[in-house]
Amino acid sequence: MNTIKQFVLWVDEPIEHVISHKMLAYIDFLRQRNLSAKTINCHLDSIRGFYNYLIEEEQVAIANPVKHGYALRLSQPLPRYVRQEHVDRFLKVITSTRDRAIFLLMLRCGLRVEEVFKLTLAALDLRRSQVFVQGKGAKERVVYISDDTYDALLRYLKRRKWLREKKVFLVEKGTYKGKPISVRGIQKRMEYYARKAGLRIGCHQLRHTMATELLNAGADLVTIQDLLGHSRIKTTQRYSKVSNLKVKRDYFKAMAVVMKRTS
Repeated sequence: MNTIKQFVLWVDEPIEHVISHKMLAYIDFLRQRNLSAKTINCHLDSIRGFYNYLIEEEQVAIANPVKHGYALRLSQPLPRYVRQEHVDRFLKVITSTRDRAIFLLMLRCGLRVEEVFKLTLAALDLRRSQVFVQGKGAKERVVYISDDTYDALLRYLKRRKWLREKKVFLVEKGTYKGKPISVRGIQKRMEYYARKAGLRIGCHQLRHTMATELLNAGADLVTIQDLLGHSRIKTTQRYSKVSNLKVKRDYFKAMAVVMKRTS
């Protein structure tokens, strides 16, 4: 109601007479107040809903001046990765063989927490150092296992006692011992180790770290897209904005060729 009140006071004319061009002027007014794009979009949603109410409930014969295209584009936050010294500190505090395998699958293979939860024994192909992952939208992909992840998985599987359970990662203590560990259970383990290491990191940041490190090591964006299971290359390209090391290396490498030609 406060949002609508602000609009009615600003418009200074009967609301039935407001047209689309007036709404564009109102958007400019809100931007001049240095409101964020998200806040401005909330204003527009409220006003659009108000006009829909007048049209549908009160049967007022007017057109809604807030068209659906009237929304500011929201900036997407860049992926946050974990610096190498913090990765080392995080891994150092993990004592459980199960938990080490879980978090290395995120850090080295780029698995989401839900993908780790869904992982079955049948999906592991240790002989070929690969894992079949069921991702978002039931899309499947193949990821490859680094040497340290392979060792961690092998150590965990050797001491894993419950042979009939198909899921890989199981609860090891308490009432639900031997049952699959839940997504929230994995997240709680992350919170525990992050707190123990004195870090503020989450499961998804390990996946971001894997992508950033691969890019810095010279991997192609298309390769990273395939490993992460991104539908669009645009999603993967966000890592290019974070990964300045590769940009810097590519620049000086290319500039050396340019300068050689010039001389």
